[in-house]
Amino acid sequence: MAPILEYRDVSKVFFKGDTRIHALRNVTAQVEEGELLAIVGPSGCGKSTLLNLTAGLMEPGVGSVLYGGKPIEGVNTRVSYVTQRDNLLPWRTVEDNILLPFELRQRSGTPMAERRERARRQIEMVGLKGFEKHYPAELSGGMRKRAQLARSLVYDPDVLLMDEPFGALDAQLRLMLQAELLKTWEGSGKTLIFVTHDLTEAISLADRVIVMSTRPGRIRAIEKIDLPRPRDVFAIRFNPEFGRYFETLWAALREDMHEGADV
Repeated sequence: MAPILEYRDVSKVFFKGDTRIHALRNVTAQVEEGELLAIVGPSGCGKSTLLNLTAGLMEPGVGSVLYGGKPIEGVNTRVSYVTQRDNLLPWRTVEDNILLPFELRQRSGTPMAERRERARRQIEMVGLKGFEKHYPAELSGGMRKRAQLARSLVYDPDVLLMDEPFGALDAQLRLMLQAELLKTWEGSGKTLIFVTHDLTEAISLADRVIVMSTRPGRIRAIEKIDLPRPRDVFAIRFNPEFGRYFETLWAALREDMHEGADV
């Protein structure tokens, strides 16, 4: 089976005034359809840049990013993007925020009744039933994250991109939302690329983990996580194999933890 996504010798340079910032260098990887891939690495290593390239929000300086075997040109409408901030529109209710992707998509021929039914199913799936008419300011941080996830899934994307979605939450809420994410993803057939700083989170969720180096971001290691599914995100941490994966990935991260960024 051909991969759904390919990064072929991708490099990316940004300019800040006269300064060249090398975000990525010679990144080559594949993402299989239906897998959950986690990307970990130090701050500034290009993790978010990889997601932006996948979403078609920017182009690689060198190399290519392929979706379904074809280079991504312009915004990739087959992916959905959950950013670090929930970015819900404060003047719209939960239901109206979740319906927003239908309004923004270029080819929106979905009847309104079907849109609302899809929104209803997503709201129920993420545990927000009864809060449809609430505004973001009336929700807790965890509830806003759930609404953001529902909005990302409502138009049935093939690939879900998540950029440290739980990074600002407390440990208990993170565990709860990790469990809900796995419950939503497992059996869906969706491909999920999850960026995180947290090795424990990456191992708990992923089929494979990519470790990035310090900037310019290069792939330091790729580790297959052969832990049984469905997973209990709390209990899985006591599996003896979990510790082995943690040690292996930590060793890869530690290789250049103290290197300065290449700016």
